[in-house]
Amino acid sequence: METLFLTDRLQTLLPAIKAFVEQELYPLETTDNLTHNFSAIEPVLQQKRQRVKHAGLWGLHLPEEDGGLGLTLCEFGQISEILAKSPFGHFVFNTQAPDIGNTELMHKYAPAHLKEAYLHPLMDGQIRSCFSMTEPEFAGSNPTMMGTTAVKDGDAYVINGHKWFTSSADGAAFAIVMAVTNPEAAPHKRASQILVPMDTPGVQFIRNIPVMGHAGDSWASHAELRYENVRVPQANLIGPEGAGFLLAQERLGPGRIHHCMRFIGIAERSFELMCQYAVSRRLSDDKFLGDMQFIQGFIAESRAEIDAARLLVLRTAKHIDEQGAAAVRGEISMIKFFTANMMLRVVDRAIQTHGALGMTSDVLLAFWYSHERAARIYDGADEVHKMALAKTILKQFRASDLKS
Repeated sequence: METLFLTDRLQTLLPAIKAFVEQELYPLETTDNLTHNFSAIEPVLQQKRQRVKHAGLWGLHLPEEDGGLGLTLCEFGQISEILAKSPFGHFVFNTQAPDIGNTELMHKYAPAHLKEAYLHPLMDGQIRSCFSMTEPEFAGSNPTMMGTTAVKDGDAYVINGHKWFTSSADGAAFAIVMAVTNPEAAPHKRASQILVPMDTPGVQFIRNIPVMGHAGDSWASHAELRYENVRVPQANLIGPEGAGFLLAQERLGPGRIHHCMRFIGIAERSFELMCQYAVSRRLSDDKFLGDMQFIQGFIAESRAEIDAARLLVLRTAKHIDEQGAAAVRGEISMIKFFTANMMLRVVDRAIQTHGALGMTSDVLLAFWYSHERAARIYDGADEVHKMALAKTILKQFRASDLKS
């Protein structure tokens, strides 16, 4: 862990969280639990959640007024890395996506009655939620293009549309739905965010979309949904009408810190597995796998890349804490594609080091290899982030050129 960003409270928190993850969650990473539906062990995970609460480690991401510690984004990012070292970590600590993003969004923008009915149970881990934005008929990289509509009728919105990759919809109590409420407005002011209980008539669960051959489980799935004449009160609006795009952008800024620190946690655990195997796998009477120059190259490159990514992400988190996400959009784009690619390279090297064993479910690596390839696509594809960063950089150079 990078000591440059450690604070006094992290000096105590990080060792406690690390010990919990290693002692309570690592033993659950069996072949059966990694290859079958996670829901089969959900009762055990719920017991672990209670142990988190009893240990005083619940709700660390929440503001003080909601029972949390009021951690900065930079502080929570370092916790997020440790939780990500087990596939069960974020769920057990109730900091999994999309719940953590919905929690942050609702805490800031939801009206009081929605907080009471939905946010408070969500924070307590009693219910789960989903975020319903992406549509199969439109490019996911351009959220201003959207076919789902929410039309006013009396004191209600009537929602119609088709969504997919609505993460964790299976078993969720409610969705936050992006829908066009102001079709005549400018592109970035057409959509709104509306809370829709999943048991509302007209909400149709079509399927959990298989990703890399896996349909997912109730709290880590990607669902396809239809909304057909779904009627909800206009009071379920989150934030101002027409502010859906802006709220999504605000949600995604901190969310990308969460994701990137999770990528680093996965890379760090993969690195540990690679090194442990390298020093224990005997090739002959006097040589181990770690004596091979190729493996030493894997280890050296991985250590440098993980450390570089961590510094980059924590610096960005600190800048968001100080300046807000809008002021550091270029940095946010940079960490997203840089960290996702770093993580996938490290996982790949760890698999290669393990040889055929790395392809099996006897170790975590194959699980991560299939589940995390999407890291270069969701929350903005690499190519979109690279273009955004380059435009920001070139804009600065053009401004400088005009002054000279």
